[in-house]
Amino acid sequence: MPVKGRAQVQNYLNCELYKKIQEDLEKQLIRMGNESPYAFDLIHDYMEFWVTKCLLEDDIRRRGVMVTYNNGGGQKGKKKNDSVELKIKVTQQMTAILDKLNIKTTLFVPENGDGNGNKSGGDDDDL
Repeated sequence: MPVKGRAQVQNYLNCELYKKIQEDLEKQLIRMGNESPYAFDLIHDYMEFWVTKCLLEDDIRRRGVMVTYNNGGGQKGKKKNDSVELKIKVTQQMTAILDKLNIKTTLFVPENGDGNGNKSGGDDDDL
């Protein structure tokens, strides 16, 4: 991997979103009472996939979904960017890890509600 690639990986490993996602997943494990080393190792795997997904997205944004090829034998043309298919596979693995750990995506819950549009202290019969 070129130095530029390593630097980009480090950027993702050190970014705030990486830390927030990892912290949220670990907190969910703890709330569920699942503090096994195996579960935390799966979170580590998930985060490695997250970095890979980000790098694939960077490649798709930079080169597009179709890329030009030149096989050196005089053949040139366009082909699909392999990063598109790889991103789909990586995302599927990420989802499988969350399913294995029984982790759901975190929903935003307003201070005075339950996340389903119901405000606390209100009367549900006011419709």
